[in-house]
Amino acid sequence: MAFRVALTGFLAFVVALGIGRFAFTPQLPLMIAEHQFTLTGAGVVAAFNYLGYLFGAFDAMRATRHVERRLWLGVWGAVVLTLLSAAVTGEVWHSLIRFFIGWTSAWAMVLISAWCNERLAQLGRPAMSAAVFAGPGAGIFLSGVLAVGVHSTALNASQAWLVYGGLALVLVALISRNLPRKGELHRANIVSERLVMSPALKRLVLSYSLAGFGYILPATFFSQMANARFPDSLFAQFVWPVFGGASMVGIVIGIMTRHCLKTHQRLAIVLFLQGCGVLCAEVVPGVNGLIIGAVLTGGGFLCVVQLTLHYSRELAPNHSRYMAGLLTTGYAVGQLLGPLLSSISTALTHRLDPALYLAMVGFFIAGALVIKRD
Repeated sequence: MAFRVALTGFLAFVVALGIGRFAFTPQLPLMIAEHQFTLTGAGVVAAFNYLGYLFGAFDAMRATRHVERRLWLGVWGAVVLTLLSAAVTGEVWHSLIRFFIGWTSAWAMVLISAWCNERLAQLGRPAMSAAVFAGPGAGIFLSGVLAVGVHSTALNASQAWLVYGGLALVLVALISRNLPRKGELHRANIVSERLVMSPALKRLVLSYSLAGFGYILPATFFSQMANARFPDSLFAQFVWPVFGGASMVGIVIGIMTRHCLKTHQRLAIVLFLQGCGVLCAEVVPGVNGLIIGAVLTGGGFLCVVQLTLHYSRELAPNHSRYMAGLLTTGYAVGQLLGPLLSSISTALTHRLDPALYLAMVGFFIAGALVIKRD
């Protein structure tokens, strides 16, 4: 039973986050090449996605009715909206779709994680919840490998969206029967005591918000950076799968080292490593810089999510869903600022570098905020 819950959560994250949210990244060079939008316009489209993520996270945090319906819509919405992406072109329509994909993926992020954590704890297998967070990385890896196939077969952007949506449809069909039914999530999150925001919780929310700001620029633009630096190179096509593969490896390393140091200390180390990854992508010349950047930034991506939620449960054990929603809301605010900053950077300097250096600083500050608990 515990394995079924973990697998369901894992595949739900593959679809809602790994494909629904992040297939846009390997699609970006293709859509720019087809003149659907410019690099500056791509930042605006991405910003709408993160705005939707913000609204969805806030809604999931406060929801008291139809909670399970939101979870189902979060997973199935990724499928429908990814398929719908094949039918539209241009910044306006893609911005609208990315907004709603952001909203539904935030529902999935908050509610799937809350459900899996609660059910696995009830079943006596709480450690398995960490493996669930490898799902987005697996989705990123799959979407990246599919992007290589798309490039090799010369499919256009619309055809590629159908490929991603078709895979998402198959995966959701496999797990729908296992998703929670009416009342299950609501019962799991009824608490009587009031949440007190301690200084440690406040620092954690700020840290996670900065982590969202720091990671979103490399996560959105690494593929485009590789394509611009190494046009028509096979390497450029594999930057995104490397990012996704590293995020899964990062989760495995996190599980293996879970007894080393305290949760907040491990979180700080991962945030510092992500900052180093962004720096390497900028200052290390040639292919090596982007490889190191993708490995360090991608490797820490899901570890930060998992460790942050785990740390929040240590600080506020009776408010897991509310804290997941609050943290995801803060993360979404950081994500929203990232592409807006990238649009300003490219509009003023025609380069992403100034925005990426600020992302690096964001990671270092985020790590400093949580390195000490008291």
